Amino acid sequence: MAYVCLLLSGAALLINGLAVLDQVPRRDAAVFSLLIGTAQLILGVAHLTVTPGGGTQSLLGAAGMFLFGLTYVYVGLDFLLGLGSGGLGWFCGMVVACGILLTAAWSGEDPLLAVLWLCWTYLWLLFFLNMALGFEGVAPLIGWSLVLTSQASATVPALLGIAGQWPEGIAAAAAAGGGLAALLLLAGGLARRGRRSGTGAAAVERPLPRELRL
Repeated sequence: MAYVCLLLSGAALLINGLAVLDQVPRRDAAVFSLLIGTAQLILGVAHLTVTPGGGTQSLLGAAGMFLFGLTYVYVGLDFLLGLGSGGLGWFCGMVVACGILLTAAWSGEDPLLAVLWLCWTYLWLLFFLNMALGFEGVAPLIGWSLVLTSQASATVPALLGIAGQWPEGIAAAAAAGGGLAALLLLAGGLARRGRRSGTGAAAVERPLPRELRL
C-alpha cells in the first residue's frame, strides 16, 4: 500500500508542479490533489487495519501516507473553498519537522527512503517559506522542483517497490541523493533563467496564491 501511495504522489507532484508553472489549470490540479489525498488517507487507514501490531516500520509507513494525504486534501480544499494559504503554509512547516524526524528514523533501516524523505522535506520547506513566511522569490523554484523531482523521488521508487526491486544499501541511497541534488540544482537554474528572460515560467514570478501545493 505504501508503494501505491508513493505512485499516486508522483502523479500529484507532477500535476501540481505543472499547475504552478501555469501549464495545467490550477482548479484541475486542486481537484486532482483532493482525489489523490483522499485515496492516500483511505490507504493509510487500510494499512493500519491489515497490519495491526506491525511494529515501528508499519507506523512510520502509515505516518508518511497520512502526511502526504492530509497535505493534498488540504491543498485541494484550500483552493476550492478559498480558505487562504496561511494555514496551509504553517501546516507545511509542521510537516518539515516531521520529515526531518522521519529522515532520521529511516536512515538506519532504509537509507534510500531516508534520502527520499530528505528531498520531500525540502519541498515542504519551500512551501512553508512561500505561504507562511511570504518569501515570494521561491515561487518559480517550487514549480520546477516539483516537476523535476516528482518522478525520480516518487514514481520510479514506487514502481521498483511494486516490482519487488526496492534498492537497498548506502550505495543506492548515495546515488539517489546525488541524482535528486542534481535535479534540484537544475530546478534552481531554470527558475533563475525564467526570471531573467521574463518568458516561459514568467507567471510564477508572482507570489504563489493559496492554491500552491505539493
